[in-house]
Amino acid sequence: MPQLFLNEKSCETTADPDRVNHAMTEMVKAVLAVAAVDRQGTALITQADSLLALQLAPGHPIGKWMGAPGTDEVLRLRLKRLDDRSPYRTVFPEGETFSDIAYQHDGETVEGLGYAHLLGGVGISLPLEAGWDTDRITLVQERLTDDEHTSSVTTEVEIRHAARARHVDTHLEWIGRGANTIRQKAVEGLRSGTELWERCPDLFPLLQFTPLAEQHFAELTPAWVRPVGERLGELQDAVSDWDPDRQPISPQWRSYVRTEFEMRRKLCWFPDTDGTNRLFDWHCDFLPKPGRMHFRLVHEEHTLRIAYVGRKLGV
Repeated sequence: MPQLFLNEKSCETTADPDRVNHAMTEMVKAVLAVAAVDRQGTALITQADSLLALQLAPGHPIGKWMGAPGTDEVLRLRLKRLDDRSPYRTVFPEGETFSDIAYQHDGETVEGLGYAHLLGGVGISLPLEAGWDTDRITLVQERLTDDEHTSSVTTEVEIRHAARARHVDTHLEWIGRGANTIRQKAVEGLRSGTELWERCPDLFPLLQFTPLAEQHFAELTPAWVRPVGERLGELQDAVSDWDPDRQPISPQWRSYVRTEFEMRRKLCWFPDTDGTNRLFDWHCDFLPKPGRMHFRLVHEEHTLRIAYVGRKLGV
């Protein structure tokens, strides 16, 4: 389900009306190119209270584009029919505010692009500036920590992005995988960790698990079953197009994934498939807090191996 997060910074460029309208037309074509692959799942999320309240540029509301003589009526109608989930907070997981995370691009805060990274979506921009006219964008993420020695951690992250229809071409395979709702519906129908474990081979065939992982799945509370299934799907998608030669550190994650702090790594040793204790300090969160999943990367097999899922270790 490709959620498209509008980059609010791309709507702050002062330009003549014709240029703004042309940029909007190009962006709408990109949005509809995504919808052509997954019409039911595509949603456009903006910072405004609604799509019709959006300002495309200072003094240039979206109504000016809709009513302009050169605007294609078909594009206008198709955009209005698209699922509009504005503002950003309407798509946050229940109870989550992301108040401990911020993103910047060229030194400026970019909320929409940041949420695209956090929620595994696509950033979408008006191509009024060269920096937005691209299929991928690198952001600087700053996340507050509970570590007594480090108040925050700064990391460079990359997101999928589009400002024109041709940018969508590079994301078609990924969008197509997301359009396959079989996995999503299967996960939504599961009621226990044991059921989820039994479906792992066919729902997440690229992921590996240690022998003891089954026990951790069996102990999951019902509230954690669906969130864990969703995280597994994101990990599956991340490793599906991972090329360790091109990305030697890790795949391009679909949600917030990181390694553990050094002082907590002693908690992250688990028996591997051959019985040898190894460090599984890569991890991701799932709601309700404090859910954690721990794994290690298996570069030689282009995948990852999961050892633990459950309550945050040591808490």
